[in-house]
Amino acid sequence: MDINAVFEGGGVKGIALAGAVQAAEQRGIRFSRVAGTSSGAIVAALVAAGYTAAEMKQLIEAMPFRSFLQRAPLFNTKWIGPVTRLFIKKGLYSGEALEEWVRDLLQAKGIRTFGDLRPEQLRIIASDISGRKLLVLPDDIAQYGLNPKQLSVAKAVRMSASIPYFFDPVVIRKKASCRLPGETFADQFVYIVDGGLLSNFPLWLFDQANDSPQGALVPTIGFRLVGRSQLAPSTIRGPLSMLKALVRTMLDAHDERYIEEENRFRTVKIPTHGISITDFDISAEDSKQLYESGYYSTSAFFNRWKMSDYKHNYIAYVQRRKSKLADSKVTSLPS
Repeated sequence: MDINAVFEGGGVKGIALAGAVQAAEQRGIRFSRVAGTSSGAIVAALVAAGYTAAEMKQLIEAMPFRSFLQRAPLFNTKWIGPVTRLFIKKGLYSGEALEEWVRDLLQAKGIRTFGDLRPEQLRIIASDISGRKLLVLPDDIAQYGLNPKQLSVAKAVRMSASIPYFFDPVVIRKKASCRLPGETFADQFVYIVDGGLLSNFPLWLFDQANDSPQGALVPTIGFRLVGRSQLAPSTIRGPLSMLKALVRTMLDAHDERYIEEENRFRTVKIPTHGISITDFDISAEDSKQLYESGYYSTSAFFNRWKMSDYKHNYIAYVQRRKSKLADSKVTSLPS
């Protein structure tokens, strides 16, 4: 059976998504198209490149999380160094090591740019904080005068996984053809960060292609990381801690109501046992627990899943959405 898969972002918690891929693969499920945000983008990219569940498990077990936290020795001076780097670079760590790790893995499968994949096979969510808008990559990179097919998949993953204040934003310069009249030199640069700021669980991405359920319907299944309530609440002591709490809340909870109310029938909920998105010192035991959580949650979901039920629920979902759209147009008409 073919499905479209959407993987939620969750930093280190994304280990659980690899377990989910294994459970799906063992049931003969093939991934037609995949999408993801942040760590979900990493998993989606590896799946699109052709990595098997067994290969992904080995990668997860050997993943050098701590090595991703790189910065020049100059910025390692206690307190002063990290704060200085944050003001200069706009992040505590560069993110280059993560991009290089992803690039090497993809190149091992012959994948460098989106042009090396099937059209629309992979979509990655990122956030343009300069233009205050969500980006669906690779297509939306054309807004800046760049060729979507030539966009590096590893670069797109890094954009999606650039947790604000933690990793540096990815900065790109708009081509001359896309600049506005009178635009200053500084305005020519665009800052792109973690897609979770705007949509951490983009389950809607493949809906347009499926809006005619009478034809061949490829189910869209979302893999969501749950367990936010187990984490300690954010303590606000000043402006910086408030900003960090704001980012944390947006990454954790942005799509929650949408998911609960509209998409239970196509969402695999994977418990993450209170592990933080930035727990880069995660133990082997916790890593194994996350992986197994993804595996067993996905197995349980497909044990009770039926295509006939999915079609019924999806048709009802599309009808509700069209009804809401019609109602919104009526209420927006001038009286």
